[in-house]
Amino acid sequence: MASSAVSEAGTASGVEREVRGARARLGFGLLGPRRSRHVLPAGQLSAVGVPVGDDGVVIGVDAQNQPAVLGINRPTPLEVVLVGGLWTAQVIALRAAATGARIAVETGRPQAWAPLAQAAGGGQQCVTVHEVGRVPPQGPSVGSPVLVVRDAGIRPPRGRVAAAPWQSVLTLLPYLGPTAPRFLESATLVGVQRVSPDEAEVIGRIMALPASDVGALSGLGDNFALWCTRTHRQFVMTQPTDAETGLLGVARRVD
Repeated sequence: MASSAVSEAGTASGVEREVRGARARLGFGLLGPRRSRHVLPAGQLSAVGVPVGDDGVVIGVDAQNQPAVLGINRPTPLEVVLVGGLWTAQVIALRAAATGARIAVETGRPQAWAPLAQAAGGGQQCVTVHEVGRVPPQGPSVGSPVLVVRDAGIRPPRGRVAAAPWQSVLTLLPYLGPTAPRFLESATLVGVQRVSPDEAEVIGRIMALPASDVGALSGLGDNFALWCTRTHRQFVMTQPTDAETGLLGVARRVD
């Protein structure tokens, strides 16, 4: 994610640089804020306990056991497609809510989302559940970012609420249907959990994946996914917290 015209121009220039950086990184997390360097005496370093890194939602760990960050709250539109299970989509929604985002769920199975909506937000309604095609305008802003989760089967209709600045859209496809190639081709970022070898071949062609990654997709564990664009990719393992397991159950690819 001034008192003079010169100051305003400088601020605008800084924003443009951040936006260009966000576009270059696509969905893999916004670069963290860039500020003037701070210098500490060596003796005070042990007192620094706040981790400083890139902005986003931690969705798991990568092959080096480093946090994998999904940059959902951002000043540029983000279209995410997840070919996977409800469990993973709900973990992402829950963690996005924990960062301060409002979650609007468009679904044909509201009963599957009701427990999450009731539990998230600590008493505040930060997760709302809507019928398919009935998501109202959300009014996203830098202080109130939005994640729209579309859980509408293998043929989701065209959404009324599109990706916009500070409003990302995650479309969940349980497996590939006739319209899946259109969604994959237009997505900024694609997540793929375990799929059949035939589905893996289709995804590999669209996303320009190497043969080794295509071959791995049909053998992924329930809590693994390949997150990719046409130029970047990484396998991610999602490790649920005790609270997430209590609410959502254990990781599963199929519901």
